[in-house]
Amino acid sequence: MSNVPVAVVTGSNKGIGLAIVRALCTQFPGDVYLTSRDPQRGQAAVAQLQQEGLRPLFHQLDIDDPQSIRALRDFLKDKYGGLNVLVNNAGIAFKVNDTAPFAVQAEVTLKTNFFATRNVCTELLPLMKPYGEVVNVSSMVSASALGRCSHELQQKFRSDTITEEELVQLMTKFVEDAKKNIHEKEGWPNTAYGVSKIGVTVLSRIQARLLNEQRKGEHILLNACCPGWVRTDMAGPKATKSPEEGAETPVYLALLPSSADAPHGQFVSDKTVQPW
Repeated sequence: MSNVPVAVVTGSNKGIGLAIVRALCTQFPGDVYLTSRDPQRGQAAVAQLQQEGLRPLFHQLDIDDPQSIRALRDFLKDKYGGLNVLVNNAGIAFKVNDTAPFAVQAEVTLKTNFFATRNVCTELLPLMKPYGEVVNVSSMVSASALGRCSHELQQKFRSDTITEEELVQLMTKFVEDAKKNIHEKEGWPNTAYGVSKIGVTVLSRIQARLLNEQRKGEHILLNACCPGWVRTDMAGPKATKSPEEGAETPVYLALLPSSADAPHGQFVSDKTVQPW
């Protein structure tokens, strides 16, 4: 078993994920795994970074496939005895002009961005080593979408005692309300992506609280962050930040020094803790 520290970035064959891997390859003192659903695309991205003189490693990961998550979990456990840095970057967004019905957008977006990200955490958080870092890539859209929720929903999402089960019930309810076309009446904003990222931010707050309760002395820091509006396939060419600029905050959180005890359980943008 290797004593080398290990970092994993989900959904990292392009865009912000690839930029995060590139930065970690130069700054993280260990093995960095680029992961993607499609092995060919992942290997091509690894080859691209190798041409830049970097040494990322590849592992297949489709966060929508529980078997694929478990395969990565077992690999990390067997080879490294755990995990030091986890960046949950994988996510999807429908284009603004996409004609798919809102109910479909809600189900598909939540399935990947919230439920699949949660599945990754369920399998990989127990592997986190002391002084490890977990970064869940959320979005400023989660804050603006929160502001467009009903007062009752806002109170639930801001609660310091909400449980993971209660959050899952709320995310499930959003999808069901969208299918019945009553989501706005029920107090939801009209953005599936925004709600999915509310889920990621609140999940991060819950997970950080559980780490405090269950693994107090291990100094594992877990945060949600917003990379900003970044020029990627997802956000389009008009966005204000390059992928490298978008990677700055996730990389900062992934490389917090072992002496740090904050930020933890926060929503961070431009390396600054934001109110939630």
